[in-house]
Amino acid sequence: MNEVKNGKRDIQRVGYRPSKGYQLDLEVFSIGELRRRVDSAKLRGPQRIEFYQLICVSDGACVHMVDFKPVQCGPGTFLMLRPAQAQQFDADSNWNGWLVLFRPEFLLPLRTDGVLSDMQMTVDLEALPNALQLNEDEARALTLAITQMHGDTALPASADLHNLLRHQLYALLLRLKMVHGQQEASKGASSSALMRFKRFQSLVERNFSRWHRVADYADVIGCSEKSLNRAVSETVGMTAKLFIASRINLEAKRLLAHTAMPIGLISDHVGFNEATNFVKFFKREVGCSPGDFRRQVAASRQG
Repeated sequence: MNEVKNGKRDIQRVGYRPSKGYQLDLEVFSIGELRRRVDSAKLRGPQRIEFYQLICVSDGACVHMVDFKPVQCGPGTFLMLRPAQAQQFDADSNWNGWLVLFRPEFLLPLRTDGVLSDMQMTVDLEALPNALQLNEDEARALTLAITQMHGDTALPASADLHNLLRHQLYALLLRLKMVHGQQEASKGASSSALMRFKRFQSLVERNFSRWHRVADYADVIGCSEKSLNRAVSETVGMTAKLFIASRINLEAKRLLAHTAMPIGLISDHVGFNEATNFVKFFKREVGCSPGDFRRQVAASRQG
């Protein structure tokens, strides 16, 4: 159910709630099964997820909305969504594929002494893009891996099964990481620039609400602002300043569109001491005021 606050309706928040009796922290099922589980009207509406979600499109074509952006999907498209991201399924197009859902803590195995194991460091989920287009061989390998996981989830729940699925998931994510790395390398960015950008991207994801200056990130990375800008430009075709601004505005858009939070509180949440400065920043980068953006989103949902 969508939450209602201050007379405004928030986006539907979807938690990890498997079927009754299911005891695993990872679920795998087909898009066809999703349609049987969820009413099409609910599936068609916007959702803000509280788990990691992988979507592998195997047949047909669809348009999946991710954080206000349409992603054109066809056979071989692989989507990676994270907690707090907003999505909207294409419930009207004829397409099929697989869904893999897992709790955030599923990737944080603990040793008996409570220390995080080295396994969690093998894949930086934040460094993976929202969408990857795989070639035929890559898509076949990933589909086979997901199909195997789907079959294994039907086995009796046990600690061994939990560990098996965790290792299978890591293998799947590592393969995606390798594909992404190969695609990035083919774009022409040097390995050093790519590594510097990945470090910057990870820092922005964790600190965008506190650090708004390029210098803050360059100091931590240990390079000049010029070198950081060059690395970001080579990798994603924009300046480091614009990359930071885009992440701040994405968070602001999420809160404006999917919550009833006052603009003053949103300003605080994304790191502005004065709401007027936030409004000026948002309007300069997005092209409209925060209030206008919220009204536009509300009007589009009513239409």
